[in-house]
Amino acid sequence: MNRKTVRRSAAALALGLAAATAPAAIGATTASAAPYCGLTWGSLAKSSATMNATTVAGLRAGRHACFDRLVIDQKGKATGYNVRYVTVVTQDGSGNPVPVAGGAALQVITRAARYTTPPAMPNVTGFTTFRQVKWAGSFEGQSTVALGVRAQLPFRVLNYNDTATGTSRLVIDVAHQW
Repeated sequence: MNRKTVRRSAAALALGLAAATAPAAIGATTASAAPYCGLTWGSLAKSSATMNATTVAGLRAGRHACFDRLVIDQKGKATGYNVRYVTVVTQDGSGNPVPVAGGAALQVITRAARYTTPPAMPNVTGFTTFRQVKWAGSFEGQSTVALGVRAQLPFRVLNYNDTATGTSRLVIDVAHQW
């Protein structure tokens, strides 16, 4: 074989390998880049430092096609929050652990007090992502809820004001999967 033939064979081999692997690489990139249900949330902590004189009125939960939702109803304007995954949620005031079912625990702190008995916790039996909701206390103008979820999944936090009724809602959505 002469040099010219060897070079042509090597170039043809390289071109053939590139063509054979290109569709697989392109397909893999496209498939992994598509977000679940179009959701682009992450799992890092989310917070807002807003302070308003607000109290927790109740909690409720709902199931949606792509996520589970926890709503904290409040009397007064929307206020600040701090929502994050933690190893264990701790009780306001005492620091005692508040264990919850599931593979991960979301600590939901709202800058809204609860001056009377704890509100009723929503039943999340049969939810895709949520496993358990527990009241973790209210102390010095803030309240904490422990939210047990199936795994450490993407979530978002929304705050809504209803100026007509003078109420607000803190909404935590947790995706069913990545």
